[in-house]
Amino acid sequence: MNTEKKPGKFQVIFRFLKGSFYLFVLSLVFSVLFTACNALTPQIIRYAVDHILTGVGDSYGRHLLFLAAGAVLVAAILSGIFNYFSKMTLAKGSENFMKNIRDTLFHHIEKLPFAWHVRHQTGEIIQRCTSDVEVIRNFVCNQMPDVFRIVFLMVLYLGIMFSMNVKLSLVAAAFIPVIVGYSGFFYSKIGDRFMKADEAEGALSSTVQENLTGVRVVRAFGREKFEIDRFDERNERFAGLWIKLGGIMSAYWATGDFITGIQILTVLVTGTVLVVHQELTLGEFLAFVSYNSSLTWPIRSLGRILSDMSKAGVSVERVAYILDAEEEKEEGKALQPPLDGDICFEHVTFAYDEEHPILEDMSFTIPAGSTFGILGSTGSGKSTLMHLLNRLYDLPPGNGRITIGGVDIRDIKREYLRAHIGMVLQEPFLFSRSIGENISITEETPHEERIHHAAEIACVDEAIEHFTDGYNTIVGERGVTLSGGQKQRVAIARTLMMKAPILVFDDSLSAVDAETDAKIRHALKAEMEKATVLLISHRINSLKQADLILVMDKGKICELGTHEELISQEGIYKDIYEIQMNSDIRVMEGGKKA
Repeated sequence: MNTEKKPGKFQVIFRFLKGSFYLFVLSLVFSVLFTACNALTPQIIRYAVDHILTGVGDSYGRHLLFLAAGAVLVAAILSGIFNYFSKMTLAKGSENFMKNIRDTLFHHIEKLPFAWHVRHQTGEIIQRCTSDVEVIRNFVCNQMPDVFRIVFLMVLYLGIMFSMNVKLSLVAAAFIPVIVGYSGFFYSKIGDRFMKADEAEGALSSTVQENLTGVRVVRAFGREKFEIDRFDERNERFAGLWIKLGGIMSAYWATGDFITGIQILTVLVTGTVLVVHQELTLGEFLAFVSYNSSLTWPIRSLGRILSDMSKAGVSVERVAYILDAEEEKEEGKALQPPLDGDICFEHVTFAYDEEHPILEDMSFTIPAGSTFGILGSTGSGKSTLMHLLNRLYDLPPGNGRITIGGVDIRDIKREYLRAHIGMVLQEPFLFSRSIGENISITEETPHEERIHHAAEIACVDEAIEHFTDGYNTIVGERGVTLSGGQKQRVAIARTLMMKAPILVFDDSLSAVDAETDAKIRHALKAEMEKATVLLISHRINSLKQADLILVMDKGKICELGTHEELISQEGIYKDIYEIQMNSDIRVMEGGKKA
């Protein structure tokens, strides 16, 4: 059992302050100096009222008055300078802090296992990396410095106020615990509500992301109204949660306004009485009111910051959830052997969950340099074999092993293994870049001739040349501007650029016609004659030229042999062959009659 203690919220925050902590310290120093300069002005006014205004009629009094005015001006200038440097250093520290968070999150997410990504919605991950990160930035870079500044201001101003009049200071200070305590109580009650609101925002983001990426499907099946209703439902829940939060916040601020108003009124009345009884001078009273007014808003802000801590705490937990996810680890020997040997599956059993095994005791060998076909119904485990071969999932101990050239793939470095296995999926992903960039994405310094050659082998060169911008044509998000067949062929060209010793085609020619399918297979055989090719398909025509064909059903091996061997015996392969051949004949006859 893992007993390792997870880092606390502040430990997570300080992790990202590396390299910019000194900037936050400098900002606080300048903020302290700024506050100190502001504290001088009421004292100058106090002195002017009590000692200068009585003698303003003579030249000496006027001279002192001008000196007092100059002192106020100097204090204001110094205050402005210190405030400028405080804001500048805070801005630099804030941006460095944000850069560290973004870099760390993206780097970590890139290293997380494939299984983790399967379990989590893209919109939810994006929401944690944007909205939640912004909440953390606002708290760390604005609210935390404000806490230190407010605490210093309270200590300094209250110290000055007590030095002027203890009785009035006690009256003013008596309300501070009430405001802070009230805010603390509010903070303790609102955290769960913020969590629910954030989760609702994540669900809303996921809905938008799904609809934007699946716009073709929505339009093709006329699901616009259904998706709009679905969005409205989630949006209404999200809005409702924030409306409730808004009501609670309104009550909080209204109550705070009432308490603050009572405090100011009490100080004014008490101070007036003290002035009348000559226990307080007029200058002291004016200075005291100034200090009290300067304290009122920061104390209320302290309450607001404490209430926002609940939101920041929730966001830290949501970001920490991603950071706590365990990255893929190299638990084997991290070898980098040649991958041009036989591929052997030895008694492989695998399940995504313990109750439903996908593969059961699979044992077969793929000879090096051969073309190996795999046929099976949907859900039979074909793609799972490729996920295991590419180590998107690792075989648990005792569930068999997969070797390449006699080396267990768990002992081969993941990055090296994946760089030497070219995979083309049935639904390839294309980036929102040019076609040429998508094809050459695996190359640091792509050559135009190689790009064109790969496109020619994939039989997509003619289609590309018909585009106005040719290879510079920008592909829409997820390749939406290309047809299904064009996307698959661009993905094949991209894989060919790798010059990988092992090529996997996971039903990746399903969207092209039979003639183009044959041309691509012929060109591939000529170009990659030394490569080991794994061809997953539902088409017998695509598989029949393979050196060996594996037939799967419900995670088990049903048949294994050449095309000729398999059609000569009763079984699944022969049944599918006859169905497809008869279907092709009917199509051809229909074409002749037409």
